[in-house]
Amino acid sequence: MISIENISKSYSKKRVLDEISFSIERGETTSLIGPSGCGKSTLIRLVIGLIAPDEGRVLINGEEMKESSAPELRLNMGYVIQKGGLFPHLTARENCTLAADYLDWDQEKINERLRELCELTGISIAELSKYPSEFSGGQNQRIGLIRALMLDPEILLLDEPLGSIDPLVRYELQSDLKQIFENLGKTVLLVTHDLSEAGFLGDEIVLMNEGQIEQTGKLTDIIKNPKNEFVQRFVNAQRSYLDEVKK
Repeated sequence: MISIENISKSYSKKRVLDEISFSIERGETTSLIGPSGCGKSTLIRLVIGLIAPDEGRVLINGEEMKESSAPELRLNMGYVIQKGGLFPHLTARENCTLAADYLDWDQEKINERLRELCELTGISIAELSKYPSEFSGGQNQRIGLIRALMLDPEILLLDEPLGSIDPLVRYELQSDLKQIFENLGKTVLLVTHDLSEAGFLGDEIVLMNEGQIEQTGKLTDIIKNPKNEFVQRFVNAQRSYLDEVKK
């Protein structure tokens, strides 16, 4: 469903991505993880066509993502960012229906889709008249997810969607997201900095550092069979943090 082929990207003289290649099968969830500045968010923006690679290409279901094809390809992709990325001057309903309104869906179709997605995400449809400032962080993320799923896209892209949420709410949302992924069968690319979250939500983990892929595989593979010193240090750092929290 998603093929990333020898992608490189630089800003000024800094090489942010260096010949990255991997693929995601239809219906699979892949977690991108690594330290800040490793290129995770840049890569997800390349996938949705918000920026263009300097070298290489992104294929979406066999079609290359480029300026001419991006508008059509994006209709089959939902995108969720930190804090939901909602427009503060629009109600939750208006945020959710932006794309459907643009495509001139009739109100009956919109209302039916909203009912389905509110039930799926645990949001009361009556609350959609509120503005983002009236919701908690967790609720805004659910609204952002509804907006991303409104057109029923095959692909879902999430850029650290739970990064700034209270730990208890984050735990609940992780469980909800996993259930949603399983129920809908979407192809998902998820960016996170949390190794346990990456393993819980992802079928496959892609661990990055300084614009390159250090290791791919299941969580147990990365923990038990680190390929190099960086992977071992990254795993140990996550364990050390959890140990500190437990104290």
